[in-house]
Amino acid sequence: MQEYNKSLVWFRRDLRDYDHAALYHALKNSAQVFCIFVFDQEILDQLEDKADRRVEFIWESLKELKAAFQMQGSDLIVEYGVAKEIVVKKALALGVEAVFSNRDYEPKAVARDANVAEKLAKHNIAFHQFKDQVLFEQDEVLTQQGKSYGVFTPYKNAHLKKLDDYFVQAYQVDRYAKHLAKYQADAMSSLDEMGFKTTNLSQMKLPTGMSGALQLFEDFKDRITHYQDARNFPAVKGPSYLSVHLRFGTISIRHLARTAKSTGGAGAETWLNELIWRDFYFQILYHHPKVADGKAYKAEFDALPFPNDQAIFQAWCDGATGYPLIDAAMRQLNQTGYMHNRLRMVVASFLVKDLLIDWRWGERYFAEKLIDFDLSANNGGWQWAASTGCDSQPWFRIFNPITQSEKFDSAGKFIRRYVPELANCSDKEIHAPWLIPSLKQEMLNLQIGKTYPHPIVDHATQRNLSLALYKSAGEHAGQS
Repeated sequence: MQEYNKSLVWFRRDLRDYDHAALYHALKNSAQVFCIFVFDQEILDQLEDKADRRVEFIWESLKELKAAFQMQGSDLIVEYGVAKEIVVKKALALGVEAVFSNRDYEPKAVARDANVAEKLAKHNIAFHQFKDQVLFEQDEVLTQQGKSYGVFTPYKNAHLKKLDDYFVQAYQVDRYAKHLAKYQADAMSSLDEMGFKTTNLSQMKLPTGMSGALQLFEDFKDRITHYQDARNFPAVKGPSYLSVHLRFGTISIRHLARTAKSTGGAGAETWLNELIWRDFYFQILYHHPKVADGKAYKAEFDALPFPNDQAIFQAWCDGATGYPLIDAAMRQLNQTGYMHNRLRMVVASFLVKDLLIDWRWGERYFAEKLIDFDLSANNGGWQWAASTGCDSQPWFRIFNPITQSEKFDSAGKFIRRYVPELANCSDKEIHAPWLIPSLKQEMLNLQIGKTYPHPIVDHATQRNLSLALYKSAGEHAGQS
């Protein structure tokens, strides 16, 4: 006996038709289920660059999801407008008795969903939300004192202890698929019609949609045993490249965790660890929403007096700092919307502790550029690097950009790909090209200061300035 005659599933960051919590519960409890996705103007209008790879990734993924529903005689309604208004309007037009969605944890999304729930309630329409994009949410993993964790390792241990087969089992959507409503929706608006442009997404090795996610995952499963070491080297095919698929839910987190658990071994354990970091940052955001407002997790470092030189910041954004690994990483981000995870840490440390620029500036730039941008992980990563966050890098530990370069791109393979000006340098010279004598530079077709910039700062000098800046903030906090 179904609870509802008609229901509506509101898709957001869960663009797949299998192992989907909200879709499963809607189908199980309704005679007819309609599906909707809204390109939300309240989010899209804030994007200055109208050639945004994320919007195109979503569009391509929706095209596949829509086709998947059509194969079953159903469809996906895709609208463009203000989501909190359209969902309510559509629910009323379709005559549904309930709206189902998966929970979102970002403060603005929480407020939007509360607004929708309130409007629906006025029309006696129920609003049900479910956990789907994380393994554990909100208060599911707490300390013995019932508080949220602020340090990763104890959180991870508690998480792993709880993560039994029940929490990674799939939602069997197919079992109730016959309850999908038989209807035909309008065609999707094109990117152009929404005011967006196509990007270089199709030229990149990043397949979209559910099929793209599974393709990448199959490829990664063959490499997972080497993940522990391979993930550190940007010139090596080490990561899973699934971050954007996790971000938009074209693959299920439960599917990934289940595979990691059943595979076992150091590589799979290290990878599962990364998935747990993701959960960790989600629960930090949930318990400490102040971080979404640009507040430091550690209050004593909330107002560090960074000099914030605009020209220096611009050089960092453009990949023109004179430090080859930093520049290669930033150019990779600008050209592809992706940056290797180790390099995210290195460029963040460099911006904050070498260039003495507020971490929030870097966080904002990543938020504009990263195809896999996720507020909780981006904020967590930046606060970790800036030593202002939970369980972060101690403030006195500062990455040396040259050492990092020699260690993780020793042959300069990654640098040469994105900084072709240095292509002729030897493997040894490429990490600090300003040390090459000018006569030798001529032979290499290189002119430091002209064809490639001088280092914009001296690492040793800046390191001392950074230590003094943090030390005084810590002492000041101790006295207050």
